[in-house]
Amino acid sequence: MWCHQGDVLLSDDNAMMQLDVIHGFLSQSYWAAGISRAQVGKALAGSYCFGLFKGNQQIAFGRLITDKATFAYLADVFVLPEYRGLGLAKWMLGEVFAQPWAQALRRLLLATRDAHPLYRQLGFTAPAAPQNLMEVHRPAIYQNCTHTIKESL
Repeated sequence: MWCHQGDVLLSDDNAMMQLDVIHGFLSQSYWAAGISRAQVGKALAGSYCFGLFKGNQQIAFGRLITDKATFAYLADVFVLPEYRGLGLAKWMLGEVFAQPWAQALRRLLLATRDAHPLYRQLGFTAPAAPQNLMEVHRPAIYQNCTHTIKESL
């Protein structure tokens, strides 16, 4: 998938994803603080990734953990601070969710602490039956060295 909005390119080409930019942001985020570069690389390898690029610079990112048939979990969405407030996240996610395979998914899930207004614009709501959802949540997992992937170098 390739499309433009002005001088910003949206792409799902994994070869374009800039691991240093993505890791740099995620390792400082509230949801993945301390995550290793290797762990991010492994996550990207097992996901449908997409990003926004201005020239050669990656300025936004997101990924879907999905089978592309029935289910997807939206994760790690961000826009670099200097590009926020321009509607880029809404445009990026709208284009991703407009793809035919994404339109056919039975369920999409995500977790967010502070971006509810954005996701409501894209059709997300609170779970209709939250009592049906369960989780194992390990918020400090990346600070526990025994459960993280080590750099291979």
